[in-house]
Amino acid sequence: MAERMLSGMVDESGAGMRLDAFLATLEGAPARSACAKLIEAGKATINGTSATAKSERLYLGDRVALLVPVREEAGPLRPNPAIPLDVRWEDEHLVVLSKQPGLVCHPAQGHVDDTLANALVARYGYDHLGHLQGEDRPGIVHRLDMDTSGLMLAALDDETQQALQDLIRLRTLDRRYITLVHGMVAPDEGRIESGIARSVRDRLKMAVTDDPLARQAITTFRTLERFEPGRKGEGYSLLECHLYTGRTHQIRVHMAHIRHACVGDPLYGHGDAQLNLGLTRQFLHSWHVAFEHPSTGETVEVADTLPDDLAQALESIAARSTGRTSAGEQILPALLGERDSSGVRDRRDS
Repeated sequence: MAERMLSGMVDESGAGMRLDAFLATLEGAPARSACAKLIEAGKATINGTSATAKSERLYLGDRVALLVPVREEAGPLRPNPAIPLDVRWEDEHLVVLSKQPGLVCHPAQGHVDDTLANALVARYGYDHLGHLQGEDRPGIVHRLDMDTSGLMLAALDDETQQALQDLIRLRTLDRRYITLVHGMVAPDEGRIESGIARSVRDRLKMAVTDDPLARQAITTFRTLERFEPGRKGEGYSLLECHLYTGRTHQIRVHMAHIRHACVGDPLYGHGDAQLNLGLTRQFLHSWHVAFEHPSTGETVEVADTLPDDLAQALESIAARSTGRTSAGEQILPALLGERDSSGVRDRRDS
């Protein structure tokens, strides 16, 4: 860390003072307690000789000096090139990427330089990202929970960032997620509309509420496949969820609200490892996005297959399937990267 030197000569008013007390009177010096710690760290001298005790008394004419750390001004995020970015589509305006589970989108408590934002800065440069969300969220258009995987958008300039956020507000940015939930979901499709706000019982959670201050949240779903119960539990259902709004934990909260919590969800789901099929994160994956490019007007459509941990969990109950719905027959080959009749693996990642 950079340091700067403070110095002064002991005058009549300072004669007889303790070293730490006198140093604290110098212009630009930290508090007395901080001066004492710097003395103990060997950062102070008296007449060119290292001071060893904060209580040392000073004499008229002594020259004292102190090395003080310089606090660096807060600036753009530190780039972190060690974080891999799985880019699926990009041009000079925007990026569609697939976020890995465990990656936080932007700096927060406990995460300073290990976030998606830091990785974006490393790849594109801080000045080549949109900054409308704040200095600590360059490029971020919308977020995924830390342990939710899949497709996200990032903006490379302010104009594009604003336009993409407008698409979300207008509900014309099509975002679809895959989740495996507990229980047999009876309808082939459904709609959940409610208010969502911070839970009054557990501040880490969100909750469905009638509070007039709650934010409206709309999720629709299509059932893709159902799986019979095993020795315990009530079976499973694989759903595609369509977000019309983007509230914190929205799908997870809505699924728990209809008593079909996401498998593996540590916050809203079951704690039984067997019922969670060995997963340590929620089975939730952003698999498909489609939108009109704000600059070119072209339709951008990107799909992503399931990551290995979720695919393996699904495979572990494959023998219990009661069959795919018509929506499942349409979606699952692309989602799972299944082979077509020619034997070619169908991975529609872009």
